Amino acid sequence: MVVPRDGGIWTDYAYAASHVFNGNGEMTGLAWVQESGMLGSPIGITNTYQVGMVRDFLAKESVRVGVVEDFLLPVVGETDDGWLSDASAFALTEEDAATALASASGGAVVEGCVGGGTGMICHEFKGGIGTSSRVVEIDDATYVLGVLVQANYGAREDFRIDGVPVGALIGSEQVPSPWDEPANGGSIIVVIATDAPLLPGQCRRLARRATVGLARVGGYGHDSSGDLFFAFATGNHLEERPGKVRMVATLPNEAMDPLFHAVVDATEESIVNALFAAETTTGRYDRVAHALPLEETASILERYRVKTP
Repeated sequence: MVVPRDGGIWTDYAYAASHVFNGNGEMTGLAWVQESGMLGSPIGITNTYQVGMVRDFLAKESVRVGVVEDFLLPVVGETDDGWLSDASAFALTEEDAATALASASGGAVVEGCVGGGTGMICHEFKGGIGTSSRVVEIDDATYVLGVLVQANYGAREDFRIDGVPVGALIGSEQVPSPWDEPANGGSIIVVIATDAPLLPGQCRRLARRATVGLARVGGYGHDSSGDLFFAFATGNHLEERPGKVRMVATLPNEAMDPLFHAVVDATEESIVNALFAAETTTGRYDRVAHALPLEETASILERYRVKTP
């Protein structure tokens, strides 16, 4: 779960928007986010078959805590863990979703094979959850931008770190692929958060830039891929004030370039961090997704590092 405003998002909405790079995936609630430009719930991330359960849990939770009297359209995204997990078992419960919501906290985020990332595969290595953040200075103000990914996409030969073709240099004879056949597509969820004062259209511009970070690592948006990006900004407070004029602040569009750089860099690094943190995992039918070999990766990067005088 991603819980904006330390849980205050239920009653203090945030401007938000999304971008779909390739749409073979699911994220609920996007029609209303596009219409209203606002996010009013925590964001759930799970596997493909359990989006409905998590979405229903968040709707019920809003009623339980008394913050929504009518109805709620929560945002819940997914990637497919069916190669390693028995997705048709529908093993996750609302109790699991409640635990995820209750355990969400500030500070360092646990990465790798955790939460929705448990059964994910990225570039034919074990994938999962990754995060990264940047501090951005614009004029005399300082903002923070953070990215969280659930990475479950990509072919081995496409994987790059800082432009180095790491995946192509780690053959399947050294680290076996988890797949019986070459990977085709896959998916990634990218959630972008910032405390900068942005309007919905500016959040959409941020979400689009995640595509560049994904491409740097080796994501091409294949036909069978679900590449869904969501951005929200907490720089304005949108408490319910029916019938009243709401005063909001915004950065001018021409000041957004530092945020664009930040989201690209943080998306790229989040994917790499997901791979670095993941551990070798054995799933159903004894299928094994091997972790990226870190010592070999460091050796490759050292050999390819550009030498400067």
